[in-house]
Amino acid sequence: MAEAATLQKSAQGAATQHFDVIIVGAGISGIGGAYHLATQRPGTRYCVLEALDSFGGTWLTHTYPGIRSDSDLYTFGYRFKPWVGPPIATAAEILSYMGEVIDENGLAPHIRYQRRISAARWSSKDKLWTLEVTGPDGVETYTTNFLWMCQGYYRHSVGYTPEWPGMTDFGGRIVHPQTWPADLDLTGKKVVVIGSGATAATLVPNIAGDCAHVTLLQRSPTYFVPGRNENELANTLRQLQVDEAWIHEIVRRKVLFDQHNYADAVIFGHAKDGNIHFLVTEDFAIEGLQTRGIRLAKGEAELLEGVKMFLGEDFDIAKHFTPRYRPWRQRIAFVPDGDLFQGVASGKASVVTDEIERFTKTGLLLKSGETLDADVIITATGFDLSVLGDIAFEIDGQPLDFAKTVTYRGMMFTGVPNLVWVFGYFRASWTLRADLIGDFVCRLLAHMEQKGKKQVEVALRPEDKDMKIGSWIDPEDFNPGYLMRNMHLLPQAGDKPEWRHTQDYWTEKDLFPTIDLDDAAFRYS
Repeated sequence: MAEAATLQKSAQGAATQHFDVIIVGAGISGIGGAYHLATQRPGTRYCVLEALDSFGGTWLTHTYPGIRSDSDLYTFGYRFKPWVGPPIATAAEILSYMGEVIDENGLAPHIRYQRRISAARWSSKDKLWTLEVTGPDGVETYTTNFLWMCQGYYRHSVGYTPEWPGMTDFGGRIVHPQTWPADLDLTGKKVVVIGSGATAATLVPNIAGDCAHVTLLQRSPTYFVPGRNENELANTLRQLQVDEAWIHEIVRRKVLFDQHNYADAVIFGHAKDGNIHFLVTEDFAIEGLQTRGIRLAKGEAELLEGVKMFLGEDFDIAKHFTPRYRPWRQRIAFVPDGDLFQGVASGKASVVTDEIERFTKTGLLLKSGETLDADVIITATGFDLSVLGDIAFEIDGQPLDFAKTVTYRGMMFTGVPNLVWVFGYFRASWTLRADLIGDFVCRLLAHMEQKGKKQVEVALRPEDKDMKIGSWIDPEDFNPGYLMRNMHLLPQAGDKPEWRHTQDYWTEKDLFPTIDLDDAAFRYS
């Protein structure tokens, strides 16, 4: 139990709390990690350190109107906890679901809130991580044999807003969705939402009824999938009175199978029906091989056809909803019941595709010369990447620069002992990888125990000496702004699958359980 943590005395005389494993973050990954430890390794002394006042991560910090998932909950939910609500869920529904996981599995005593880690130092001599933590009563010190980083990948305290000319001239209010003010009243206001991703697509229909008018201003369009917020297979299985655990597993597998087939066809060019659906567009690299880039024309047409159903033939879909990139080079967000397009069709919302020249006292001047009047401007322009929680890491007294490490399957780093990082999937639900890594960590801890080893790290093998090293992810494969702005902060990747974050759940679900923990990539001591 968390209360049974070993207490030691530091050189300064302050109490040091020791745990076998410390999980950093009580969001979707951290709560999942705690479940896996509790069920797969009972008796492990562990705690979860969370900087916020409660669990939930993203679903706690984001409070803008309509905040919801952009992944279906049959795959974003945990594999071990059936989801019984609509596929696209609100933040409140997700928090309730996570709360049930905590209550049903006795995880609450292990979670310590309002604990912000400022430094993490590894000692090869002691085989321990020492954490400096600011808690509600001051500075605390923790030691642990193993550090499980589940803190997410972006800075929660502030969102990313570009610096446009004239921002200080604007007479209204500028708001980022990530730090939504509790006192913001949009009633009767002219509002401009800058952005084209899932956040903007969620905000616009949810504030359109209150505003005098809301305009979605985007530099370039994004792919969206409109559809009913329900799963017909789940509905049918419930009519047949199938157990919810079975429904969750069956629907989960069907969704993943369909997503894999679609993404595989769009990205890698495999026509599933044997027919030719391709248009040659450009060169790009896949799995280290140079090949002719191809788009699945049928896939694009189907995506755009869904938009046409709501907006009609007369709407300029080519300009406002046809992206410059192929599908899946950035995430494809689901728009439940087409609410964004319904808002546009009703006239309560409008879409402008243009770039900002400058802010003015009354709104925005665009590069086309058009002006947009606004009382409130909402910058749904993304977030800043936070690599491992902005914690100052040291290895045996030397500062650690993660950008100089090479990643092992996107979860371990060369030269960094006893640490695993959860970074989910871009094209599939984050939690899918969190569950896989949960199994891996528990298996790795058991393997170390069997070998009588206290330290493990990954290192390039002799056969990797001539391996090409490059960026964390190929921009031609996936290139959202938050990654492109911050690629220099991320670890490097090799051109072999072991040394990359492959983004391929369909392969990894079978591969992770078979990772050879005695492979030369793992160094024990």
